[in-house]
Amino acid sequence: MIYTTEVEKMCPIKKGAYHGPAPIPEEGKWVQAKEIKDISGLTHGIGWCAPQQGACKLTLNVKDGIIEEALVETIGCSGMTHSAAMASEILIGKTILEALNTDLVCDAINTAMRELFLQIVYGRTQTAFSEGGLPIGGGLEDLGKGLRSQIGTMYATKEKGPRYLELTEGYVTRIALNENKEIIGYEFVSLGKMMDAIKNGVDANEALAKAKNHYGQFDNAFQYVDPRKE
Repeated sequence: MIYTTEVEKMCPIKKGAYHGPAPIPEEGKWVQAKEIKDISGLTHGIGWCAPQQGACKLTLNVKDGIIEEALVETIGCSGMTHSAAMASEILIGKTILEALNTDLVCDAINTAMRELFLQIVYGRTQTAFSEGGLPIGGGLEDLGKGLRSQIGTMYATKEKGPRYLELTEGYVTRIALNENKEIIGYEFVSLGKMMDAIKNGVDANEALAKAKNHYGQFDNAFQYVDPRKE
């Protein structure tokens, strides 16, 4: 340790009592976090790239400072999906400090990692007051049945109005209109269910029919419109 001359000439003075860091809530207990291994929790965060052409939702399940589970969801940028594939391999097994200082390929994923790091080390995780936290696999439950991200895609112009393209329920095939040309319902295909059926040997057309459903006042609508073609 190198000290300046001014500091070397100072007389020593003892500091007061050391009480350690303020405890933070982690998985149902209060922890005085002093090292990376003291950190646990599951949480989510959003990141974006500098041109803001895409975003990433990152979910991490951290146990004793190690990232044991990662869910990387991206939207808006084609290259970002491939970056997410690489990030999913990079993240697991690293400490949260390592992950913070690792190039996760895409700026949006790096930003999401920064935001999650802040949540986790300050004790602001989703499992802060959940005894034992969530088991490994808890992050996967965010996707629900069919294991697909929750996506909402809508497009609209002043001249032609809105088009529902995809909602949580699935890929929108038709929107239902009333006499005033207002949307009163929609038909959708649950792609996850359809693909599961096809993988189990069901004919594709039959699987498509079984995976279709509708919402709202879809029956007996005045008009049906394919939002991608009409």
